[in-house]
Amino acid sequence: MSPRQLSSEPAELTVDESESGERLDAFLARRFDAYSRVHLRRVITAGGVKVDGNGGKPAYRLKPGQRVTIVLPEIPREAPQPENIPLEILHQDDFLVVVNKPAGMVVHPARGHWSGTLASALQHHFGRQLSAVGGPSRPGIVHRLDRDTSGAILVARNDQAHARLAAQFESRSIEKEYFALVAGSPNRDRDFIEQPIGAHPHQREKMAIRRDESIGRSAQTFYEVTERFDGFAAVRLLPKTGRTHQLRVHLSHIGCPVLCDRQYGGRSRITRGEIRRDAQDTRVLLCRQALHARRLKFTHPQTGDPLEIEAPLPGDMAAVLAELRQYRAV
Repeated sequence: MSPRQLSSEPAELTVDESESGERLDAFLARRFDAYSRVHLRRVITAGGVKVDGNGGKPAYRLKPGQRVTIVLPEIPREAPQPENIPLEILHQDDFLVVVNKPAGMVVHPARGHWSGTLASALQHHFGRQLSAVGGPSRPGIVHRLDRDTSGAILVARNDQAHARLAAQFESRSIEKEYFALVAGSPNRDRDFIEQPIGAHPHQREKMAIRRDESIGRSAQTFYEVTERFDGFAAVRLLPKTGRTHQLRVHLSHIGCPVLCDRQYGGRSRITRGEIRRDAQDTRVLLCRQALHARRLKFTHPQTGDPLEIEAPLPGDMAAVLAELRQYRAV
């Protein structure tokens, strides 16, 4: 099925005898080959797919005669246009690239963000030397970071490398470490948060803790407090799963939202005066969520050697940390 045949109207499919036992995500990937299987999994998880009127999971095994309905999101008809956007390359070889993504950059084109994306920058710097597994709008993109999250992101330069890296994400053998500044201070020095996450019941752009098994997906995050301040903390995070907004939702759940996270913390900026307790100083120190993907540890898809790549802390978060150490030490 070509992209021009797809629309935002629900499509209804009937499972044939020959498709009995097939996974839901594989079934849809075969029927709608303009979309990658990874993309269709996201549609399923977001509630865009129903099996006999009920929500489904990517691994659900289909039965003959079942009706599958899906609302397919709009996709770009062409690859993103190359744009000469500077990139900080942390590692580069013939098989992969690791980029230190700045805050404010969207990873791939989406409604309202057709330019200025990481995908456009990659097209300029690497041209056709990127994998095509994710489809034309996601050249080389193996995983993603939220727009306002900075840090290390992994890019594949050929399809074989992409498949092998994606398999490491699927098996959770890639170790991802994040650094966050949070409002408040966790009760424990370290802990394991295990709370299921699903779409927010009322706000389309948000996720939430959802304990209903038909809605929420298991999510686990290990955290460790590295520094405590008066009213704030610096936290090291090791997510065991990769749910949408997982770290932000989990930290908000324990009462310590990521600093300057408007969606889950209720504030979008912090001034120097707020840290120094000086109402006259209104200079803004930070105006994006204080979350940084600091380190990736994985196996090289070609050589099999272990690789560990670290992204330095960006200037805005480093400035807040320095202020906290000077004026909010405990």
